[in-house]
Amino acid sequence: MYKIAFLPGDGIGPEVANEGLKVIRATAEKTGFDYETIPYDFGGERYLEKGGDPLPDSALSEFKEMDAIYLGAVGHPDVPPGVLEHGILLKLRFALDLYINLRPIKLYPGVWTPIKDKGPEDIDFVVVRENTEDLYAGMGGFFKKGTPDEVAIQQSINTRKGVERCIRFAYELTMQRKRKKLTLCDKANVLTYAHDLWRRVFNEVGNEYPDVQKDFAFVDATTMWMVKNPEWFDVIVTCNMFGDIITDLGAMIQGGMGIAASGNINPQSVSMFEPIHGSAPKYKGKNIANPLAAICAAGMMLDYLGEKKASELIDNAVSKALSSGKIKDLSAGNMGMTTSEVGDFVVSLL
Repeated sequence: MYKIAFLPGDGIGPEVANEGLKVIRATAEKTGFDYETIPYDFGGERYLEKGGDPLPDSALSEFKEMDAIYLGAVGHPDVPPGVLEHGILLKLRFALDLYINLRPIKLYPGVWTPIKDKGPEDIDFVVVRENTEDLYAGMGGFFKKGTPDEVAIQQSINTRKGVERCIRFAYELTMQRKRKKLTLCDKANVLTYAHDLWRRVFNEVGNEYPDVQKDFAFVDATTMWMVKNPEWFDVIVTCNMFGDIITDLGAMIQGGMGIAASGNINPQSVSMFEPIHGSAPKYKGKNIANPLAAICAAGMMLDYLGEKKASELIDNAVSKALSSGKIKDLSAGNMGMTTSEVGDFVVSLL
């Protein structure tokens, strides 16, 4: 019996995540696993009503007893920017030590990509992003703030432990894939301290994986090759900041935010899965948002839980749905189906 914390969140989050739950429920019936979802109302509406901490520490204690967390979206137009993002998303990431952000970049059949002459056989790789260090650690401060002499300092924190566990995760993932090619994306020619550490650890850990083909690409070159030759990549491992940037590019070359899912992972503990799009409040309640990213995130969650067959069923059903031609577009309001109809369609193809 899997215990799944369910955080529908804000905006379109509840609508798309409920379609993900619909697909999980149908998949569970077909493959025979048991689960329960425990709902939590953390998000903008609760914060506006009750104030205080957007995510109390008592909830974190409960989350640590879960098998996984399934998130819709966070973000409310009436809450100042950063309050919910820091108070919920980053708090979960750091408090639960979700040190891997996993982003599949996969072009499904029937999905348009802005890259000319590239198809599903060319765009199928995974980005492993370190998720708890680098510039996101929040180390730094101001000097003479608000004056003409103001200085702002933001420090990139890279620990041997943090770098090594991320790189080791990437090697293990690469060993599970057919091509077995791992690329380190860095900027070692300029960031000569932090990324010297990344390169040394990459090479040292790599000695334990002789079957993995190892490659290096500076981050600026990585963005270029992701557009020109995406077929070169199998698994990319990178730091927090660079991973944040290149995965948005990855979402575009795979067809847009409507199909992009992610996992925030601690392999030894609870992990969180979500679509990478925002809460899109202008589409809230209209039943026109694309739920496929949330459905794909549900598939990632089941794979993490060890339900490989269920995850494969979802991935295959999404692929069939997109190649059918019945979903006209991945953007909200242009799919030719409602949010709930897309969920029903995927269920029918399981």
